Amino acid sequence: MRPPRSADELGEALLARWRWLVYRIRFHPWTTDALPRIGATLADYARLMRLDRPIGAYLLLWPTLWSLWIAANGKPDPRIFTIFVAGVWLMRSAGCVINDYADRGFDPHVARTKDRPLAAGRVSTLEALVLFAILSLTALTLALRLNRLALLLAVAGAFLAVTYPFIKRFLSVPQLYLGLSFGWGIPMAFAAETGHVPRLAWLIFLANLLWVTVYDTIYAMVDRDDDLKIGVRSTAILFGDSDRHIIAVLQAMTLLALALIGRGAGLGGWYWAGLCAAALFFAQQLWSIRGREPKACFQAFLNNHYVGLSVFIGILLNYQFR
Repeated sequence: MRPPRSADELGEALLARWRWLVYRIRFHPWTTDALPRIGATLADYARLMRLDRPIGAYLLLWPTLWSLWIAANGKPDPRIFTIFVAGVWLMRSAGCVINDYADRGFDPHVARTKDRPLAAGRVSTLEALVLFAILSLTALTLALRLNRLALLLAVAGAFLAVTYPFIKRFLSVPQLYLGLSFGWGIPMAFAAETGHVPRLAWLIFLANLLWVTVYDTIYAMVDRDDDLKIGVRSTAILFGDSDRHIIAVLQAMTLLALALIGRGAGLGGWYWAGLCAAALFFAQQLWSIRGREPKACFQAFLNNHYVGLSVFIGILLNYQFR
């Protein structure tokens, strides 16, 4: 029988084994072939969730923050704030995934979307559905930490988010349905902070519905020619040559609703200054889309980030310095 190894011998044997393992990992084909593929797949997952284009999350986030601050009288619960911010990013990512899944037959025919991971075949439909399920379940886990009313509203909001990509094939005004989906965090915020949803919350919801119709119509103007060819419906198509005039009217209605919100919530000068800034950004958008050029329309769409930000800064400063 071989005598037991000394501590030095055992150490040398372990070191030799470790060197051999490092060598195999370093030069094994799996590390040179599979790891780059894994990295590419993760990058495509990020693109599928639009993590490289956060504008949608911002447009979803700003009305939610308006509501949290107004509902909590300027002092939102940190736990609820964290849940809602994380929930916005999760549900927006999940919405992008299910949207691309629903549009996988259309996106390859549209110049702006043909290189998306699903449209280009870099991510399979099964991978997309699994990713959607993970994101949705994570968001649900967060919602379970809210009160019963907020949780029930979260379930309804999830239904709106999941059905939007399919509804827009049959509805001539899918931007209105998107507005319902994007604004559902507003009554949820009031429910989470106060336990009920007052009329003021629904007024904010209406303002956001009008605003979403504005910026998503501008967004749809980018793809209008392609959408006409493949049969996708949008308000940009429905409004036709009157698109800019109707957008201007919807912008004015949005500002009026926001003014009523300021009056109803007793907001002061800082809020009205933020509202004036938002009006200036609206005017800039109308000027940008005057020629209906796709690139200019897309920049006008992106500009709405500053509309939401201006209103939130006005609300924030109002409660900070009142």
